[in-house]
Amino acid sequence: MPFTFFKNTLIKCLPITLLFCFSCGSQNNDPKETPETENTAQELVARVLPGIYDVEAYLPLLKEKKVGIVANPTSVFSEDVNKQHLVDFLLSEAITVTKVFSPEHGFRGTADAGEHVKDGVDSKTGLPIFSLHGKNRKPTPQQMEGLDVMVFDIQDVGVRFYTYLSTLHYVMEACAEANIPLLVLDRPNPNGRFVDGPMMEPEHKSFLGLHPVPLVYGMTIGEYAQMINGENWLSEGLKCELIVIALKGYTHQTFYHLPVRPSPNLPNDIAIYLYPSLGLLEGTNLNAGRGTEMQFQIMGSPYLPKEKYSFHYTPEPNFGSKNPKFNGKECYGIDLRNTSRLTKVELTWMVEAYQNYEKKSAFFNTENFTKHAGTATLQKQIEAGKTAEEIRESWSSGLEKFNTIRSKYLLYD
Repeated sequence: MPFTFFKNTLIKCLPITLLFCFSCGSQNNDPKETPETENTAQELVARVLPGIYDVEAYLPLLKEKKVGIVANPTSVFSEDVNKQHLVDFLLSEAITVTKVFSPEHGFRGTADAGEHVKDGVDSKTGLPIFSLHGKNRKPTPQQMEGLDVMVFDIQDVGVRFYTYLSTLHYVMEACAEANIPLLVLDRPNPNGRFVDGPMMEPEHKSFLGLHPVPLVYGMTIGEYAQMINGENWLSEGLKCELIVIALKGYTHQTFYHLPVRPSPNLPNDIAIYLYPSLGLLEGTNLNAGRGTEMQFQIMGSPYLPKEKYSFHYTPEPNFGSKNPKFNGKECYGIDLRNTSRLTKVELTWMVEAYQNYEKKSAFFNTENFTKHAGTATLQKQIEAGKTAEEIRESWSSGLEKFNTIRSKYLLYD
C-alpha cells in the first residue's frame, strides 16, 4: 500500500516530499507568478503539517465508530502524489464511514457558486452523500441517526462570506443536538495574517455570514470552531463536543500556498489574496473575473469608460460559472494579477469604479451587497463619496473589540 508507507515515514520525509510534489503538481498555474514566488511558497508549505496528517491523533478516536464526514475536494493528503481523499484513506484503514455530507460546490466537486447540490451516491465508494447546499443547510436529525462521531475537514480561505464557515456552524449545531462529538481537522488560513473589514451586523445575518465577525478574521477553521462554541453562537445555548486536530509548524504569519483549489473560482494564490477585496464585487454590477480563468484577479464592466479602463475581457461560461455576469459582453476594467499580497481589505478599486460608473443607481445590488459586506453602511459610505481610507477608519472600533474576542481562541502564534 503506497500510502501506508508514506504515512509511516511522513514526519521524516515531509520536506522532501512536499517540495517534489509542488514542483510537479501545483494547482497554481498563473503565468504571471514569478519563480521566486513559487519557491517561497514551496519552502514555507514544507514546514506546515495540516491536521489530516496527524493520523495517530484521530484514528484511535474513530475506531469501531460509525463515522460521518463533512468534506469536499480539499479534504485530501495534498502532499500525496495521488492526493488521496480523507474518505478513501479512512476506508482503507477499516474505519466505518457511513455517510458523507457535502457543502457548496459538492463533495468531489465542480458545482457553481450558489448552485444547489443534490443528494446522491459517491460513485467511487458507494457511500450516500447528503447535500448541505440544497434543500437543507444543516444535517437533519434523520441524517444524523446512527452516527457516533462526525469529522469536518474543509479548507477555508479566511473570508466571512466564504460559506464553509456557515456549514461548520450548522454541523456543530447538528452534532450538539445529536449529542455526538465533532472532530475538526485543522488547515492553514491563507489569509490568516491580518484582521480587517466591516463587522457583520446581526440584522444582516445570512448564509454569507452568521456571526459578528469582521470580513477577514485571521483564524484557522479550528480556531473559529472554538470561537463559535466559546461565544455561545449556536442556537439555544448549545455546546458542541469539539476536538480540534491542530496544525504543526504553522503560525498566522506563515505564507501557505494551497495545493488544491479551495473552490472552482479560486484558481491560485493571487485570487485567494484578492478575494477579501474583490469578493465584495459580487454584490455590485461589476464582474470579478467569473467566466474567465482569471477569477478574482480582474474586475470590469461594460459600463466603465474604456477611455479610463484600457484593460478589457469578455466573460464566457466555464466550469466555474455557467452563466457569468455580462456573459458575452466586453468588459473594461483592471488587471490585478501582479498585485502583491495584501494585508488589508482594499476598497480603492471599487470606490473608483463607482465614481466612474456610467449609471451609479445601477452599481449596487443592495440586498446582495449588504449580505456580503455584513452591513448597509458600506454602500452608503461609498455613495456619499467617502474615500477608502475614511471608510477603513470607521472599522477600527469594531476590529479592536473583535481582536479581544479572537485572542481567547487562538491555537497558533
